[in-house]
Formats: sequence, structure tokens, C-alpha cells
Amino acid sequence: MNHPAGLDTAAVDRTGPSSHYSRLIEQARKEHSRICVVAHPCDDVSLGAALQARAQGLFEIVLVGPQARLHSVAAEHGLSLEGVTLIDTPHSHASAERAVEEVLAGRAQLLMKGSLHTDELIQAVLCTQGKGLRTGRRLSHVFIMDVPSYSEPLFVTDGAINIFPDLSTKADIVQNAIDLHHGLGLGTPLVAILSAVEQVTEKIPTTLEAAALCKMADRGQITGGVLDGPLALDNAISPEAARIKGIVSPVAGKAQILVAPDLEAGNMLAKNLTFLSGAQAAGIVMGARVPIILTSRADSAQTRMASCAVASIYAGYLERKVAVEAKHS
Repeated sequence: MNHPAGLDTAAVDRTGPSSHYSRLIEQARKEHSRICVVAHPCDDVSLGAALQARAQGLFEIVLVGPQARLHSVAAEHGLSLEGVTLIDTPHSHASAERAVEEVLAGRAQLLMKGSLHTDELIQAVLCTQGKGLRTGRRLSHVFIMDVPSYSEPLFVTDGAINIFPDLSTKADIVQNAIDLHHGLGLGTPLVAILSAVEQVTEKIPTTLEAAALCKMADRGQITGGVLDGPLALDNAISPEAARIKGIVSPVAGKAQILVAPDLEAGNMLAKNLTFLSGAQAAGIVMGARVPIILTSRADSAQTRMASCAVASIYAGYLERKVAVEAKHS
């Protein structure tokens, strides 16, 4: 599925069986069953999302948190914990640490945030005492957007983790998004490095970083994608805007991954698409040993399931990749 993207003026039914998210959820159901450990799901939204993902066959779950509170939330909202493994912890910090331990021990292949603060979970993931889930890559967040006017899923990164990323961090952000695109079976992505203009100028430092990232791709420091930048947003997603500006590029007007210059820009871009364009924004954190599912109370049920589906598919991709590498080592 590596056909040209771009804006489509025809309306898209995002709730029917042809929606991007529906296809991802169906794809995840075909994956070998995996275990997702859920850190501190002590409210109705996070607990309900975990149980719904289990009911839809996306993965099995292990719930980590104060057992009495978990049972209380379930009873209050008519949720059943029958057949679900519970691990008792005294508080959210302990829940985050124990959830990470479950992954490290090989008892879970995915990690999902419950009702604790994101920073608390990420701190446990990045533990520097050999107990975390660090890799050689920086963590970054990727929104997988279902935009009514766009012909395929649109990735937006990073709108949640790295506030003011430097060049090396941006290289990891780009590589993480490219890896996810491949992991979902979407082929070689067209990656637009965004700025306010498409010319390189020292007056706007992000244009220099965009040009450097493209050269890093030319030199093999970033692999698996076709990069171009700097590109303004209109030139990245609108073939007509790119044509008018005279930009000749395999990416311009057809971008599949939008790399924002910083967290504020990425977050505002994703929320603009959500609240002004009727898009839905699933999302996961990349760069750790396993994919990390982050959901919001504002997410629709389908968006939460799409986040779970994306993580499940990518976890399967990682397992197969490790098996192939081990076979040839």
C-alpha cells in the first residue's frame, strides 16, 4: 500500500468497514495473541479501553494497580474482570515500575498507559538503573491520523514527547515513524520535514535542520523512507499547492509522514486535524523495547481501539524482525 497520498475533496466515511482504523483493527485481530500489561487503569476510560481491546481480540491483558480500586471501578461501571490477571500494587508509581518489570521479564509484549500521568510511566520506561525499556533510540510519539480528506493514514510526529528536539533527536523521531510505517505494512513512506517555508534560510533554524535530515537520509543515517524538506504544510499535503510553488519532489503534495519542528507544532497540527477537520488521532510511543499505547479521555472508542491495534501489529513486526535477525546471525 504505497500509492500516492494527497488531499481528496470527496468525503470519507470513517465509521464504516472501509475506514483506515477498521482495517487496522481487523489486521490486528489476525495477529498471534500477545499480552499487554496495563499500568494503573484505575478509571472507567482506561480500564474500559483495556477490557474492550481484550474483548475485540486485539490482545490479552494484565492489569497492574491497587486490586481493591480496580474491582471498585469495574463494579461501579458494570465492567467484568473475570478471567483477567491482576497484579496488586500500592500506588501509581509502583504500578508503572511493575508494568515495566513484566515486559522486561518477557511476560508482556506491549505496554499501555492507564490513569497515571504520562511522565510517571515514561520515567519508569527510561529508568537508567538497568530496569527500564531503553534502546539506542530516543522515544517519540506518532499520531496515526484518520483524516476524512486524506486518502490514507497520515502520520504526525512528534506531538507528545520531545519538546524542543535537537538534530540527533529529530533523526530518531523520523526513523521511529518510518519503522512504524513499515511495521504496519504500509510500505516505504514519503516523509515531509515541516517548517514555515520551503527555502533553506538561517533566519529559520528548522529549515536548516530539515535540510540536514534529508542529507542524513542520503548518507544512510536515516533509512527506509523518502525524505524531503523543508516543506511548508500546504506543499507537503496538497499536490496543487506544490505545483503552484513549482516544487518538484516525490514527497511534495503526497506526504505520508509529517515531521513537525517541535512538540508544540506537532500537537497543534494533530489537534487542528482532529477538531477542525473531523480527524481521529490514534497514537503510540516508539523507540522503547516494546510499543507503548497512550490513550486520552477525549479519544473515541474507535480511536482507542486503533491505538491498541497499531501497537499489536507493530509488536508482531518486531518479533518477526528479531527472529529473522537471530536466524541470520
